[in-house]
Amino acid sequence: MSTKQITVPAAQGDLHRPSGVAQYLTPVVHDLVALAVNGKQAHWHVRGENFIGVHEYLDTVVSNAQNAADTVAERIVALGLPIDARIGTVAARTTTPELSDGFQQSKVTVREVVAQIDATLATVYAAVKGLDDIDLVSQDVVIAIAQELDKDRWFLSSHFAE
Repeated sequence: MSTKQITVPAAQGDLHRPSGVAQYLTPVVHDLVALAVNGKQAHWHVRGENFIGVHEYLDTVVSNAQNAADTVAERIVALGLPIDARIGTVAARTTTPELSDGFQQSKVTVREVVAQIDATLATVYAAVKGLDDIDLVSQDVVIAIAQELDKDRWFLSSHFAE
């Protein structure tokens, strides 16, 4: 009976892999949770031109951010580490800009939510780069999230493309 040995690349088998992954994925979770919360805030307060399209698409942005946050958080937990995504922690650590409060015209809402997505994308792309030598599976997770965020950004900003 022959046994087949599986060779794990050094970076993949490193005992520090979980903490390295968490270093890059935790900020992604924070930004995605903030994007979901802020996207819902924008959804409730959008007014004016293209109201229905912007209002409805913001629910898609929120849903995509929530699903992505769950996927990333579960990746961290699957590697044996906890994730702190409590609202106070997220508020203190997110890189997303603050939204204007109250009702906003749809052009302002789109501009501000696109800025939220851009900040989140910057964090996601930093994770893509950082995970290259740490964990390719986790890198694939954030690459897929980048693809979805790029699409959400495009769809939302297309409401006012000239």
